[in-house]
Amino acid sequence: MKLIAFGLFQKVVIADNLSLFIDSAFENKSVYDGSLYWWMVMIAFSFQIYCDFSGYSLIARGLAKYMGYHFRLNFNHPYLATSLKNFWSRWHISLSTWFRDYVYIPLGGSKNGMAAGILALWITMILSGLWHGANYTFLVWAAVHSLFLTIERLSKWPSFIKKMKFTVWIIPLIFIQVIIAWIYFRAENLDQANSILLKMFNFSSGDSGFFTAYFDAVFFLSLAVLIEIFIWFRKNKIATALFYKRYNLDVLMVSLAIIFILFFRGEGKQFIYFQF
Repeated sequence: MKLIAFGLFQKVVIADNLSLFIDSAFENKSVYDGSLYWWMVMIAFSFQIYCDFSGYSLIARGLAKYMGYHFRLNFNHPYLATSLKNFWSRWHISLSTWFRDYVYIPLGGSKNGMAAGILALWITMILSGLWHGANYTFLVWAAVHSLFLTIERLSKWPSFIKKMKFTVWIIPLIFIQVIIAWIYFRAENLDQANSILLKMFNFSSGDSGFFTAYFDAVFFLSLAVLIEIFIWFRKNKIATALFYKRYNLDVLMVSLAIIFILFFRGEGKQFIYFQF
């Protein structure tokens, strides 16, 4: 019951309530523009695709448990990752594991030296991009991840930041890398993706009226971010974990999820993953 409730909450409350905001931006139906607007759009899409994918996985796991089957965790709060490698161990775990076991490792993995390992990484990611669709945008999405993973493997910069005891700052840096890749995953074509990327990083001023026009989307996006922040505190701060356990907050969370599902449903969009 808990898995199904959380899965439906992610899908029909978070993902579906963000869809209008995101679709209007990418379909050029919005009158808004500027860096802040596109950062909000891309953060919203990051949580839309996460909640959509994770939502259907939780629903499937919950239904399977009723029939006596146990499906492994498929999304483990990937936006709390402390490296891009860690992100891929948390994101769509069943698919990522399949590509690791049947593509990356048979190609030699990292056993044959740095250069061979990086080549295997690029081949694996490019095949992952092709698996999502015969579109240049998916190939660039895979290439962006490959580039960032290569830089991470060569420089080991997340480990350096951890040694400096700035671990918490790694999370937003990894999230920004993922967002940049998501631009190409969601965009209709490369020209649109490149245009959005330029707008995001030229830090131009724009009309902030979208906060009012898309208040529902902004509210549910803020809720999704706050939930992830709470999850981080629960996993990393003993006091928060003890508080959660002492007052059995699972009951409260499930109750709130059901209330939101009943009264704050979104547009009822099809699961994004169905197109793949």
